Amino acid sequence: MKKVQLTIDGQELSVPQDWTILEAAREAEIEIPTLCYHPELQVFNSCLLCVVEVEGLKKPVLSCGTQVREGMIVTTNSGLIRDTRRMALELLLSEHCGDCIAPCQLACPAGCDIQGFIHSIAQKDYAEALAIIKDTIPLPAALGRVCPAPCEDECRRQRVEEPISICSLKRFPADWELENGHSTYLPQIAPDTGKKVAVIGAGPAGLSAAYYLRQMGHAVTIFEAHAEPGGMLRYGIPDYRLPREELAAEIETITALGIEMQYNTTVGHDITLTQLQEKYDATFLGIGAQRSRMMGIPGEDSSRVWGGVEFLGAMARGEKVDVGNKVIVVGGGNTAIDAVRTTLRLGAESSIFYRRSRQEMPALDIEIKEAEEEGVEFNFLVTPTAIEETDSGLKVTNVRMELGPPDDSGRRRPIPIEGSEFTVECDTLVMAIGQIIDSSCLRGSDVQANRWGRIVIDEKTLQSTVPGVFAGGDAITGPDIAVRAVGAGHRAAISIDQYLRAKEVVGRPELWNVSMGELEKVTEARFAHVEKAARVEMPHLPLSKRRTTFEQVALGFPEESALAEANRCLECGCAAIEECQLREYAIEYGAAPDRFGGKKNEYVLDDSHPALTREPGKCILCGMCVRVCRDVKGLNVFSFANRGFEAIVTPYFDLPLGETVCDGCLKCVEVCPTGTLVALDQESIA
Repeated sequence: MKKVQLTIDGQELSVPQDWTILEAAREAEIEIPTLCYHPELQVFNSCLLCVVEVEGLKKPVLSCGTQVREGMIVTTNSGLIRDTRRMALELLLSEHCGDCIAPCQLACPAGCDIQGFIHSIAQKDYAEALAIIKDTIPLPAALGRVCPAPCEDECRRQRVEEPISICSLKRFPADWELENGHSTYLPQIAPDTGKKVAVIGAGPAGLSAAYYLRQMGHAVTIFEAHAEPGGMLRYGIPDYRLPREELAAEIETITALGIEMQYNTTVGHDITLTQLQEKYDATFLGIGAQRSRMMGIPGEDSSRVWGGVEFLGAMARGEKVDVGNKVIVVGGGNTAIDAVRTTLRLGAESSIFYRRSRQEMPALDIEIKEAEEEGVEFNFLVTPTAIEETDSGLKVTNVRMELGPPDDSGRRRPIPIEGSEFTVECDTLVMAIGQIIDSSCLRGSDVQANRWGRIVIDEKTLQSTVPGVFAGGDAITGPDIAVRAVGAGHRAAISIDQYLRAKEVVGRPELWNVSMGELEKVTEARFAHVEKAARVEMPHLPLSKRRTTFEQVALGFPEESALAEANRCLECGCAAIEECQLREYAIEYGAAPDRFGGKKNEYVLDDSHPALTREPGKCILCGMCVRVCRDVKGLNVFSFANRGFEAIVTPYFDLPLGETVCDGCLKCVEVCPTGTLVALDQESIA
């Protein structure tokens, strides 16, 4: 065969004259992206990714269909070529319909691979499930009890009936480890870096940062003002929700990595932040928001008036707290519910006063429901305006409210009703209307806080205004959920590691994702094939025991319940995410999945075949499956149907794949560049 000489990216080549530019480039190990080319199949020219520039030609050409010529000079990577490839990818993505990453994972503030650990539970591989969870959440037993589960709000199972009980499933393998004598999961620790990090605060953010920093090979010391670790998990959540023994055991799995703990050490009092900066290579501030916000009304300085956080903290420390016979708790959040249910267990007649309606209460619905079951009285659209201490207790003046337009929080603003004042008497009043940050530890340093006391940070890296000092959790957000603090601790650890290794501090990479669409825009018809199965209920302590004991109320899933609930998961995230060439190239070329508003194809998952599944909405019409089944296998299972924008690839007669002559050889899966065709047994195509 006669050969020709050409140059590709400055490399001189001699190749057969009937080769294409793409073949020549591959021979020279010069990468040109393509989604529709296979050396054993007929050239199809559909993806348009393999464009290159040829000297002397005005426009880029497709390298898979352009034959080499003598003296040809080819450029495979230029600004024009990258822009052209990006455009081609964005056009393909405009119709690509599916979820790269499960919506629940995207909604999780810690980024937990929820689909992954639920799949492992369904396979009865509880150790693997725990390892997956702890890759992002080091406190699954604790968070599995107290997390409000924002992930469940995005669960696509709601388009069938009810969301997966993700939070309870997260708890299951952690309890399995702690309660049944199984070996404690210990992650691999990188070689010592010689770097030291000071972590201030042993709450969710600090523990999380320490856990991941230690895995990265850094020495970590946690400075904690209290006598025990846990932060608000330890001092702000009652035993009946989070037993201290379980929390202590789980924290031990973190400190067991070789993390040094210094308790009863208040930064800003016992040691200064500046001193820590001098001694350590980096510092993380996870100081939380552990002071109650008061109402600023007359009489609130009475010894019979508690802040919600201070009251729960006293109970957690085992202090004897006499609340008397009648207690009023002001507030509508989880701290208020925790406080009122605690006073109920102390034998008091307890009630909630909340200035909005039940609909606006930020507390978890399940917590409100359980409080009602236990006998808590709820008084809505009411707020105290003054407190007077009397010989017998407290006299509280209140005013009734009505709801006006929404405020900055999105909830309707309460407005006092003129002339509606009334008084009630009680023995103790607990104000649980919010928390504030004590940022006194920053005094004498250059670390800045805003007017609310929140530490000023770079939103992406969590680095403060001082290089080497990072912050996360309630210290930067104000009072928030524990899982967000855990996620911030992990994110900060990534940035701190970059800082300690003298790399550019850029933080955690953003997740690139294609979405099927927001939950309300996903039609129920898409999941019409899914058999309905009710959400498994969490077993609870009998109501008769709940009012008189601090025993745990939510008892946890037994194994059969966990398996049943895990098997309800729709596994929305793409099973081929690690192999998807479309996603790989989209990330490489910076393609935006939503740049063009193409029509997303409605489809139903075809799971009729015993060897593979088919998701037609992910198809990019590359024709790979059509050609390999026809030209290599000789079965002609797949074909193109319709024309133009209505074109699709489908099994013949539009049959379910399981009703065709497909023998499950999986050659189509091997060549599919997306997650359209996926083998049920992934090892079969490894």
